[in-house]
Amino acid sequence: MFPKKGASEEEVLEELKIKTSEDLTFDSGRILGSMCTYPHPLAVKIIEKYIDRNLGDPGLHVGSRKIEEEAVGMLANLLSLNRGYGHIVSGGTEGNILAVRAFRNVSNVERPELILPESAHFSFLKAGEMLGVKLVWAKLKEDYTVNVRDVENKITDNTIGIIGIAGTTGLGAVDDIPALSDLALEYDIPLHVDAAFGGFVIPFAKELGYNIPDFDFRLKGVKSITIDPHKMGMVPIPAGGIIFREKRFVDAISVPAPYLAGGRVCQATITGTRPGANALAVWAMIKHLGFEGYKEIVRNAMELSRWFASELKRIPGVKLVREPVLNIVSFSTENLEDIEEELKARGWGISAHRGYIRIVMMPHVRRAHLEEFLMDLREIIRKV
Repeated sequence: MFPKKGASEEEVLEELKIKTSEDLTFDSGRILGSMCTYPHPLAVKIIEKYIDRNLGDPGLHVGSRKIEEEAVGMLANLLSLNRGYGHIVSGGTEGNILAVRAFRNVSNVERPELILPESAHFSFLKAGEMLGVKLVWAKLKEDYTVNVRDVENKITDNTIGIIGIAGTTGLGAVDDIPALSDLALEYDIPLHVDAAFGGFVIPFAKELGYNIPDFDFRLKGVKSITIDPHKMGMVPIPAGGIIFREKRFVDAISVPAPYLAGGRVCQATITGTRPGANALAVWAMIKHLGFEGYKEIVRNAMELSRWFASELKRIPGVKLVREPVLNIVSFSTENLEDIEEELKARGWGISAHRGYIRIVMMPHVRRAHLEEFLMDLREIIRKV
């Protein structure tokens, strides 16, 4: 019910404290199944200082718009592109929808179809429904990456694009993007790479010596990439990114917004009013940590994932779904639902809805947290 009279600031804060007491927090170390993390302290300061900035009206916040362009440029550079086009958006879902919208609009196909792996994120279900695009699902191989031959078999005159995943949500698997790129070039079809998670992991992991396929704009068939700074980038939610190789894709999804202070302004994002502070936080975090800083964060996450996987193998009844590629470890057991229920009862933020439990080594996860989790897991398995 809408209150007739307002409460004091102290009363409001106290009520919020009580109501959110059921929430798990990142700093507790109990959230092990999320791809988000507690934001970096500098990023929090940026949000507090620039929370009033609105990138939906760049005529009012000219400097912030220029900073967003710089942030997009730095993300493009991380993804092996000298000049990129795009925006800081609300997250991977919006980024993926924008890519599908761009592919549809440039294709001029009456009954558009999109080919994507069975491992693709649910955001593409939204994209297909919202944009009237038929989703054509390609099968996976035994290692849970897309079957490129099946992708090719499903190409028709109605195909407007192909999707590849660089860091699947469930397993962190990376599709054979080089092969998909070759396919895209051969059939003159644009390829979008969903690297919402992997985008802030793979470049650093490859530099550290991990054997991961190329996935970015160095592959000529790749026309767009989704990358989320609010995941391993440690930027506050929401902060996603969509980067296009060519300006024509942005132009294809831009609509005029003539009443704004900037005059002849066009918007290419789904949201009209956009939080400028989050884009500034992306810029600030990249400037602050740089490639070497992020590489150390990824180094710790990757090493932790390998250690955790080795510990799981020592527990009778536990089976890895596959060896970890990125900083994600997924495992299965018998009586999985019962084990999930007991783990949650002990305060662990995990999920087994895919038929396995996924643990994501985000920056807030420490070895001590995982050792406690393993202790609980061993005890529960013995009981169940």
